[in-house]
Amino acid sequence: MSAAAPRARARRMSIVTRTVLLTSAIAAIAVIVAGLVSYPLLRSAAESQTRGELVGLADLTATALEQGSGEGRGRGEPLPRSLIEALESRQITGYIVTEGSALPPGVSEDVVTAVLAGQTVSSEALTPSGTVLVEGRPLEGGGGLILEQPYTVVGGEATDGLKRIAIALLLGLLIAVPIGVWAARRLTRPLRAARDAANEMAAGSRTVTLEPEGPMEIADIADSLNRLNSALVVSEARQREFLLSVSHELRTPLTAVKGYAEALSDGVIAGDDVVRTGGIVAAEASRLDRLVTDLLDLARLGAVDFHVSPVDVDLVEIGEDAGAVWQDRAAPEGVALVQEFPDEPVIVRTDPIRVRQIIDNLAENALRVSPPDSVIVLAVRREGPWGVVEVRDSGPGLTDDDVAVAFEPGVLHERYRGVRPVGTGLGLALVGKLAVGLGGSALAGTSPEGGAMFTVRIPG
Repeated sequence: MSAAAPRARARRMSIVTRTVLLTSAIAAIAVIVAGLVSYPLLRSAAESQTRGELVGLADLTATALEQGSGEGRGRGEPLPRSLIEALESRQITGYIVTEGSALPPGVSEDVVTAVLAGQTVSSEALTPSGTVLVEGRPLEGGGGLILEQPYTVVGGEATDGLKRIAIALLLGLLIAVPIGVWAARRLTRPLRAARDAANEMAAGSRTVTLEPEGPMEIADIADSLNRLNSALVVSEARQREFLLSVSHELRTPLTAVKGYAEALSDGVIAGDDVVRTGGIVAAEASRLDRLVTDLLDLARLGAVDFHVSPVDVDLVEIGEDAGAVWQDRAAPEGVALVQEFPDEPVIVRTDPIRVRQIIDNLAENALRVSPPDSVIVLAVRREGPWGVVEVRDSGPGLTDDDVAVAFEPGVLHERYRGVRPVGTGLGLALVGKLAVGLGGSALAGTSPEGGAMFTVRIPG
C-alpha cells in the first residue's frame, strides 16, 4: 500500500459522520425554510390580532369616555385604571379631537373630519417614529377619539412567534442528532463486520463466516462475501491440486532425464545403449517441453500477449494431417482412429497452429482413456457459419457434472485421479481457452460411441 493511501483514507468521512452532517444540514434547511414560510403568515396573523385588539380597546375607551367618571378611576382620570394599564401595555396612545384642535401625529385632516362626522375609522398613518395603526371613534357628547399603536408591536409579536417555532425546531434537531448517531452506528455495524471479514480474507483466512443482518442491501453484501469465501476455498484447493499434479508430471520426465544423464556421465551405459538412452532422454525432454509450453499457453490465454495469426485455412486439411499422426500413435494401443471428413473443403479464417494444438490435446485426452479395441473419431464439418472440429471416444465418458467443469484446469484430474487414466488437467483447459481465443467455443458431451465428445466451433 502506498504512503498516500492512509492519508487519503484519513481524509474520508465515515458513514456515521456523513449521516449526522446530512441530518443536521437537512434540519437546518428545514428551520430556515420554516422561518421564511412562517414569518409572513405569523406577521399577517399578528397584524390581524393586533388590529382586532385595537378595535376592541377603541370601542371600550370611547364607551368609557362617554360614561364619564366612575368606579375604578383616580382623581382627574377620565378612564378606568385597568383600561389605562391595558392601553399602556400595548403602547397605545389616545387623542381627543374636536373642531379646530391639533391633529394627532401622522393623522390626516380627512380622518379627523370623518370621525367628527360620526364615522368609525380604521387606517394606518406614518409618524416621525414610524408607521402606526389608527382607530377613530366618534363620541356622543361631541368630538372624537383617536388611538394610535406602533406597527412595531405587530413585528415584535410575529418575531416572538417565529422564535418559538425556531426553538421548537432546534430542540428537535438536538434530539435528532444523537438519535441519528445511534441509528447510523447501528446501520453501519454490519458494514464494519463485512470490512473486517474482507480484510481477514485478504490476509489469507478462509474460516470467515458473516451473519447477514441489517437492511436487505447490507445483508446481501454479507451473503456475497460468504459466497466469495466459499469460492476462494474451492479455487485455492483446485490450484493446490493442479500444482501438485503439474509438479508430479514435471518430476517424472525430469527424474528420467537426470537418471540417464548420470548413467551416461558415469560410463554405465555404453555401446548401442547410448543411442537408445539418448532417444529416451530426447523423448522425455520433448515431454517436458510440451508441458511447459502448455503451461505458458494457458497463462498467456488470459493475458494481452496471447498471439493469434489468422489466415484462410482448410480444416479438412489440418484434420487429415493430424489424423495421420494420431492413427500411428493409436495403433500400438489397439485403438482405431476413424476420420470423418467431408468431400469439400471447410475454409475458415483462423490460426492453423492453434487449431492443430486443439486437435492434438483432444486426441491425446481421448487416447489416454480409450481401452484396447475401442475407437476414436476425429471429425471435421461445417455448421452454418462455423467450422467444427470434433473428437469422440468410446471410453468411460463424462457425467453431467463432468460436462459442466470439463474445461476448468485440474478439476477432472482431481475428480478421477486413481480411478481412470488422467493427465495434468492442462489439455482440456487449454482447448477451452484456445477456442475462446479464436473467437469460437468448446462444448463437452456424450458421444454416440458411448464415451466423451468434445466439439470446438471456429468462426468462418
